Amino acid sequence: MTPTLYYVVCAVLSVTVLLGISMMSRVKTAVRGNIISAASVLAGIVVTLLYNRIASVGSIYVYMLVGVVIGSAFAVRVKMIQMPQLVALLNGVGGLASALVGILTLLGVGQWVSDFPVFSNVTAVLAIVVGVITLVGSLVAAGKLHKLLSQRPVIWKNHAAVLNFSLIVLTVSVVYSAFAGNVFGLPADVALILLISIAFSALFGFAFSIRVGGADMPITISLLNSLSGVAGAIAGMAISDILLVSVGGIVGASGLFLTQIMCRSMNRSLMDILTGKTSVSGKKVVQPQPVMEEPKSETPDEQPGKPSAGEILRNARSVIIVPGYGMALAQAQHLVRQLADKLEANGAEVRYAIHPVAGRMPGHMNVLLAEADVPYEQLYEMDTINGDFKDTDAVIVIGANDVLNPAARDAVDTPIYGMPVLNVDEAPEVFICNFDLSPGYAGVENPLYTKRNGVHLMLGDAKDSVGRLLSELDKKEPSASSSGEEPAAVNSSEKLRNARSVIIVPGYGMALAQAQHLVRQLADKLEANGAEVRYAIHPVAGRMPGHMNVLLAEADVPYEQLYEMDTINGDFKDTDAVIVIGANDVLNPAARDAVDTPIYGMPVLNVDEAPEVFICNFDLSPGYAGVENPLYTKRSGVHLMLGDAKESLSTMIAWLN
Repeated sequence: MTPTLYYVVCAVLSVTVLLGISMMSRVKTAVRGNIISAASVLAGIVVTLLYNRIASVGSIYVYMLVGVVIGSAFAVRVKMIQMPQLVALLNGVGGLASALVGILTLLGVGQWVSDFPVFSNVTAVLAIVVGVITLVGSLVAAGKLHKLLSQRPVIWKNHAAVLNFSLIVLTVSVVYSAFAGNVFGLPADVALILLISIAFSALFGFAFSIRVGGADMPITISLLNSLSGVAGAIAGMAISDILLVSVGGIVGASGLFLTQIMCRSMNRSLMDILTGKTSVSGKKVVQPQPVMEEPKSETPDEQPGKPSAGEILRNARSVIIVPGYGMALAQAQHLVRQLADKLEANGAEVRYAIHPVAGRMPGHMNVLLAEADVPYEQLYEMDTINGDFKDTDAVIVIGANDVLNPAARDAVDTPIYGMPVLNVDEAPEVFICNFDLSPGYAGVENPLYTKRNGVHLMLGDAKDSVGRLLSELDKKEPSASSSGEEPAAVNSSEKLRNARSVIIVPGYGMALAQAQHLVRQLADKLEANGAEVRYAIHPVAGRMPGHMNVLLAEADVPYEQLYEMDTINGDFKDTDAVIVIGANDVLNPAARDAVDTPIYGMPVLNVDEAPEVFICNFDLSPGYAGVENPLYTKRSGVHLMLGDAKESLSTMIAWLN
């Protein structure tokens, strides 16, 4: 490959990387843009190997294969809730790679003699400094996000002095590197600079990141992403690789632009964030507003003379959902999508309001909602939707706090003062599904929690709260009973709550409804209630061998809870309750005595021997064998819950609350 052709190819690949990054700014094209950028970088690696005539070195391909295996493992094993930590770690890996390039360049390992040794030394040390700062800062950020470190800012005595001293030392080492080994000719100079650069870069990276609070982590991750690109560009200068300089510069510039945009969206200075001024490290900050009386713990349907949650939502024609980090923690995005579908089926327009720093990384909420197949068209940025809150019928908040705290408008001297927030407080009805009444990461009390009119607090796990809202929507008219449930439902819920041994029977209907995650939630709720939960797996349940095992493994159901038919079939008569999820033929008792039917003589699960059986099937139709199931007409001990399996499971989860 000639130098001219190489430069042309580098220019083309740089443009395609830039194009891919540009496409990531729009939700509809983000996936395609990511693929284009990744493919361009891969092509850049191949071009570099060919141009530098190192394509024959077998060890390089071994290392690349190891990287592919590790990356693939991350892609498969890392859950969506852990994605911010992974992004932070990947930023750190980028910084580490640049630092290693700088170290090897400074030591003269694997590199030709440079025509400009001063420039080579300076850029090598800069690559080490920026790379190590990125590495250590990213590790701290990942630790904070994973709760291995405190999410509150940690501020030492003389913290600023430590940072300033580190910067002075690093500046001196960069300047001195221009002379080391060249002017004075002392090899020891190189080793000394190397040690000082690594040590004080690590100190600076740790010191600046440890005092950033959890609320500002999205901006910090964006900044670290920018630094990883800058480190790469500097490393490219050190080894005279034009493509690395170009791509690193693009990543660094785009990350810096994103950081600036996010800071502007939050109306705060990047320097204030990096110095820990935007978060509260100690006691809670209470906004200077009169505190209203404490809200009652009762739910809306328990308040005399007030409409229930179900009535409000059934009558709503415009609903805005506000997702936050609590939704990510609870992994409630699929239930939120179900709630939205239910509202839309009831005639409501549903939209999602996305605050620019909601979650723990830029675009965190968008990614989670995309995982639940929420239509892109329903996602609205804060500036677009903020004026519509006053005209909407209801707002549902899922695990958000600081991004909708009205104290940001008038609570002077608090960390969030002046930060633009979603105008949720302007809505006539607000349902807040948060874990508790604690302030957000900024440590500022939210006056919405004490507002008596139009605010419905639904505290606890977000999945449970959204499940309650789904159940409320399913209710028609409230019954005369004090509990608000129909007598049959009361009887069913009591039996489920009192069960101490439960067997779950999954079937193809669970696969069709993609209800395995809700099944796992129900099992967790039963276990928390003191029940032993097991899963009975028929060998032909589903559409292929092991179908149910794969689906349940996807929901992280422990392998020890899965039992084959021969092992568990004798236990049905002694269990308190059986829950059937979309299964029919595999538990049809007609297989024992219905001669001349397709299933006659087929071993089935002895579900009919259990004292209480909850059947979550779509309807009463026979299974694929076409044989009527006598369990459907059994009068005692059978609780039919027809319809979508997800809705039935949500109802049972609500019972257990």
